[in-house]
Amino acid sequence: MEIDTATLPFDLTGRVALVTGGSRGLGHAMARGLAAAGATTILLARSETELTRAKAALEKVGGPIYTLVSDLSHRSAAAEAIGRAAELAGPIDILLHDAGSSHLQPVDAIDDASWDGILELDLSAAMALTRAVVPGMRAKRAGRIIYISSTFGEVSLPGRGSYSAAKAGLRGFARGAALDLGPDGITVNCIAPGPFRTELTEAAGATHNLQAFSDATALGRWGRPEELAGVVVLLASDAGSYITGTTLFVDGGYTAR
Repeated sequence: MEIDTATLPFDLTGRVALVTGGSRGLGHAMARGLAAAGATTILLARSETELTRAKAALEKVGGPIYTLVSDLSHRSAAAEAIGRAAELAGPIDILLHDAGSSHLQPVDAIDDASWDGILELDLSAAMALTRAVVPGMRAKRAGRIIYISSTFGEVSLPGRGSYSAAKAGLRGFARGAALDLGPDGITVNCIAPGPFRTELTEAAGATHNLQAFSDATALGRWGRPEELAGVVVLLASDAGSYITGTTLFVDGGYTAR
């Protein structure tokens, strides 16, 4: 029986996805969604130990799964990472950039090293990865590029100026890149997660009132990482083929206030 693929708009079978920051937290949850939808998934992170553990977990829901150790805080690593990923699994169809960092510093105490580090990993790495992946996507006249921004790219909190600047920058870069790459059949979008429970947010409990975050959402609760999987698959698949240059907020209504 012949299957009409038009009725399976979320199917990612045969497509190769590279997920930066894919070894844990939100990146791992989104990678799981891509793998479950049929994508061949490459997890990129700095820790080989964490990648090994993440690969074993994802192989239970889909595959093939590959891992790639790389430190994107050095911009020069981006082109090498794209090349190595293509050697592992073939040309990249889906780029999901989730790797990022944050430091809690008031504006009058921001040091140059922290500022440069946040912008390099959160923003400049997105540019460098995109620059490197576009030739392969352009050759196929198809591709999906997704950056993970944040609600803090729209609103902020004291001490989050550097992080907010980087995440807002991603949204602007996505708009410009979408216009540049649209004629080549490549879409570029951002996802802006709100309060999600991860290892990092649990650690933030030492400096933030975590209950206040959930209270500020319309749903009155924290998000579960797996609740990001659907929107990632939407943007990565044929179902999202007419969505580009925008930011989808997945925040339980946090920014509605």
